Order: sequence, then C-alpha cells, then structure tokens
Amino acid sequence: MTAMNWNKDLFNKAMEGDKPVLVEFWAPWCVYCRRIGPSFDKIAEQYADTLSVGKVNIDDESELADQFNIEVIPTLVIFKNGQRVADIVAPESKAKIESFIAENL
Repeated sequence: MTAMNWNKDLFNKAMEGDKPVLVEFWAPWCVYCRRIGPSFDKIAEQYADTLSVGKVNIDDESELADQFNIEVIPTLVIFKNGQRVADIVAPESKAKIESFIAENL
C-alpha cells in the first residue's frame, strides 16, 4: 500500500480521525521527494494500523503548504488531534523517518 495523495478535503478528513497523521509535503519536480518516495510508501504500509499517512502535492494544494509555512520540501509533519506537533525536513532514510515517528508519537 502506498501513501495516498491528499487534496484539502482528504487532508481535513484525516485530521478529524482518531489516529495521529503523518503528512509528506512534496512536489513531482522535487528530485529528493522522488528519492524518498519508496521509503515513505513503506512507512505508510508499516504504520497503517497506528497512523494515517498521506502526501500533499504543494503545487496542487498551495493553500495547505502556505497554512503550515512549508518552505522546503520534502517536509514531513506529524499531527495529533489536528495539531501540528513535529516536523522534519528532507529525512535521509527510512530509519530516520521511523526515528522521527518514534520520538513524536
């Protein structure tokens, strides 16, 4: 299972759910985003029971990117109860993403 691409409506629906949310803000032209994409998809599968995981294309959803002051991509953000609790910019590996999740859940 890969991480779903979320528009504003899907993002808002995820925020209303019971699970913490992990979002990758990305763009298709971002080489580094494409490089960590497979790792992010594995994270989505691995944490499906404990996290809602999705991707927001900043070109398509610039309002969301602006709302959360996303200036560098990829930026991963964890939300709990609809509130932003942590973010990491350009994690270099799946292990780094897993560590980020463990530290913030």
